[in-house]
Amino acid sequence: MMYPFMTLNDDTEITHSEMKENGQVKVYIETPHEKDGFHSAVCWLPEYRWENIHGYTEEEMAHFKQLIRNNAHLIIEFSRDGGVLNAATA
Repeated sequence: MMYPFMTLNDDTEITHSEMKENGQVKVYIETPHEKDGFHSAVCWLPEYRWENIHGYTEEEMAHFKQLIRNNAHLIIEFSRDGGVLNAATA
């Protein structure tokens, strides 16, 4: 299951999985694009391992990498609690 984390001004959606048994959390980034349909990327925390990067420029990826690094502690915490909405009611 993927949980919503953040929506950026350009409609980029950032979602994350629950914490896996091995301690990993999948972070998925997706941006709608007129010509390509969607641009997307996956980051695995806590390793910050990026894969399946499609359509993003190096500059865009630098922005996303910094954004995920700055918020990884929150994403990891929310992944344990079933997403930000469940964490807010706990």
